[in-house]
Amino acid sequence: MLFLFSISWGSVSGWWVLACLALGAVYAWLLYRKPINLSHTALYLLSVARAITVAVIALLLLSPLIKSVSSRPEKPLVLVAQDNSSSIPLFKPKDFDPVKFVNQLGELKKALGNDYDVREFNFSNDLKDSLSTKFNGKQTDISAAFRGLTDRFANQNIGALVLATDGIYNKGSSPQYVAKNLKTNIYTIALGDTIPKRDLLIGNVNYNKTAFLGNDFEVEVLTEAYQSKGENIRMNVSEDGASISNQTIAIAANDFRKVIPLKLHADRKGIHKFTISLQPIANEISTANNTETIYVEVLDVKQKILLLYNSPHPDIGAIKLSLESNRNYEIKASLVTDADLTKLSSYSLVILYQLPAARSVMPSALQGQLAKLKMPLWYIVGAQSDIYQVNRLQKIIQINVTRYDMQEVFAAPKPDFSAFTLSDSTRRQLALLPPLLAPFGNYSAPSAQSVLLKQKIGSVETSYPLLAFGEDAGTRIAVLTAEGIWKWRLAEYAANGNYNAVDELLSQSVQYLTAKGDYSRFRVYPAKNVFDESEDVILNAELYNDALELINTPDVKIDLKGKSGKTYSFIFTRNGQSYQLDAGTLPPDDYTYTSSTKLGDKTLTATGQLAVKPLNAETRQSAADHHLLYNLAKDNGGQMLMPSQIDQLAALIRKNENIKTIVYDDKNYRDLVDEKWVFALILALLSTEWFMRKREGEL
Repeated sequence: MLFLFSISWGSVSGWWVLACLALGAVYAWLLYRKPINLSHTALYLLSVARAITVAVIALLLLSPLIKSVSSRPEKPLVLVAQDNSSSIPLFKPKDFDPVKFVNQLGELKKALGNDYDVREFNFSNDLKDSLSTKFNGKQTDISAAFRGLTDRFANQNIGALVLATDGIYNKGSSPQYVAKNLKTNIYTIALGDTIPKRDLLIGNVNYNKTAFLGNDFEVEVLTEAYQSKGENIRMNVSEDGASISNQTIAIAANDFRKVIPLKLHADRKGIHKFTISLQPIANEISTANNTETIYVEVLDVKQKILLLYNSPHPDIGAIKLSLESNRNYEIKASLVTDADLTKLSSYSLVILYQLPAARSVMPSALQGQLAKLKMPLWYIVGAQSDIYQVNRLQKIIQINVTRYDMQEVFAAPKPDFSAFTLSDSTRRQLALLPPLLAPFGNYSAPSAQSVLLKQKIGSVETSYPLLAFGEDAGTRIAVLTAEGIWKWRLAEYAANGNYNAVDELLSQSVQYLTAKGDYSRFRVYPAKNVFDESEDVILNAELYNDALELINTPDVKIDLKGKSGKTYSFIFTRNGQSYQLDAGTLPPDDYTYTSSTKLGDKTLTATGQLAVKPLNAETRQSAADHHLLYNLAKDNGGQMLMPSQIDQLAALIRKNENIKTIVYDDKNYRDLVDEKWVFALILALLSTEWFMRKREGEL
C-alpha cells in the first residue's frame, strides 16, 4: 500500500504562506533589533526560532488541511462455479472422469498464481462454497448461482467467471438474462454429451395438486424416447400401490415425444399417491427417469371467496390470478354495488378491497350480513379507503392518518410469526419485492394476535404492521395496510420466472382465514401435506391450557414413521407462544406421525400424515445444452472450452486485457491544528529560545 500526504489550503490561497513567513520575520526583527549581550550566532538562532514559531502559529489561523492519499490495489476476482448436480456423472461421456475433472479445475488457482484472487464454489439448486465431488444435487438452478455470486461480490473487481456445467437447468429463470448482472467475462466449460443416448423417460407430468371428491381429473404425461425407434413404451399407473391403468405406445422415431392424457377418478378423500412408470428396454442409459411419483389431495369441499371492490384496480386481477392458482379456491370478483347478499352465506371468505371507500358508502345491509354470518374478512387498505370506517369496523389494526398521502413501504417478514408457515425462500423473496403504497400515518395493532409483515420505510424497519391477523368475536380477520400487489407479481416473475412467493403468501393467508375451528387442546400440523425431496420438512404444534390460552411450557415430542419402516424422532423447538419443528430433508416416503406432550398429569397426543416426493428432475434430460454455454461465453466476453482444454484456461484469463488489478486511491483530509507534532514543534522552538536566552542571561 502506497501512502502519500500533502497540505491543502481549501478556499484560502497558498500565497498566504509567504505572508505568514513575512510576519514571523518582522516579529523576530522587532524583538531582536536592538543590540543585546548576545553573540552573533546566538542572535541569529534565536531570531530564526522566533520567526518560525510565529509563522507556524499564523499558519494555523488559516485552517490548512493535510491531505493523505493511500493507494490500495485490488486483484481481479476469478470465480469458479462447478455444477454439482447428479446429471453430471449420470450422463457423462465414456472418457470423462468427473472426480479427475474437479481436481483439474482446482489447479486453476495454482496456475494463475498470486496475481488473481480465485474463489471456488459448487451449485445445484443453490450456491455453496468450495468445489465438490459428491454430485448429489437433485435440481440445477444456474440463475440462482449467478444471483448468489452477484449478491456476494457486488461492486468488487470480478475479472472472470468460470462456469463448469452441462447447460441443463430445471429450476429458475434463463441464465442468459441473469448473467448480465454479473458484468464480467464468462468462460464456460461444456460438460456432458450433446448426443442423445438410448433412453425412455418421463419428461414431465402436468397435473393439479388438488381434486374434488367424486370428480374426474386429468393428468398429462410427457413420454420421451431416444434412439429407440421400433420399440414400445409400456406405461403403468398405480394408485397407492394398486395398478389402475396400462398403455402401450409405439415409438415412431429416434427422437420421440408424446403427451399421454390420463383420466383418473377421485373416489376417496385424502392424499393419494400415483406412481407412473415405464417398463425399461434393453441397453437404456438410465432407468432412474422411468418412474415419476405425484401426490394429489382429494377434497370434499371447494372454498368460495368473494372479492368486493369499489372501483377497478390492477390488484383485483393480481389477487384473483394468485388465488386461482390453488384449485381449492373459487374466486368471485364483484363491485360492491353488485354484490348478491342472498348468496353471501355460500362464501368462506370475503375480501374487502379498499372498502369502505372514502367517496362511497358500503351498504349497511352488507355490513349487517357479514356480522350476522360471522364471515371471515380480509381488509386491504389503499388510497381509496375510508380510514375512519376501516378503524371502526375492525380492531386488528388502527391507523391514525395525519394527512391523506401515501408512502412507499417494503415488506419485512417477522421471524416469530407462528399462525401458519411460509417457506424460507418466500420470506426472502418478499423482502426483496418492490414497495407497496400505504396511507401516511401512525399504526398500531391493539388486537392483532399475529403480525406476519411489518412496514420497512426506506432502510428503516418500523414497528408498523403491514399484514396482520387476529380474531374478533370468534371471527378471523386479516388486514393488509397497503396496495400494489400487482407490482409484486410482475417483479417476482421478472426475477424468477414465476409467482411462487406471492401465490404462497395469498394462498396461505386465505387457508388460515377459512380454516374451520379446531378446538382440540393439542394440535400438530405440517406446513404442507407434500414436500419435495430437497425441501425441509416443517411442522407446527399448538398447546392450549384449561383457559384455552396458547402455551409452550412442556416439551413436545414427535415420531415420523415411513412406510419403509424407518422412524425419525424429534423434539419441537419453542417459537413465540407455540412450537415449530424443522426436521430437515427426509428420504422420499409416505410418513405418519405421532406427537405427544404432557400437560399437568394429562398426556395429549396428535396424529397425522405427510409425504416426501422424490425429485427426478436431473434424470429427465440426458443431452447437454452446449448451445446455451456457447451463447453465455460469447455474450459476456469469454470463451467456451471442452474439459480436455481446461489447461488453456489460465492462459486465456491472463491474455484478457479486461481482467486486471484495479488500484483505488483513498483520500483523507484532516486539520493541521489537530496534529500533535505541530504542537510539539511550537513547544520545542519556544523552549529552545527560552533556554538559550536564559543561558545568555537575557531573560
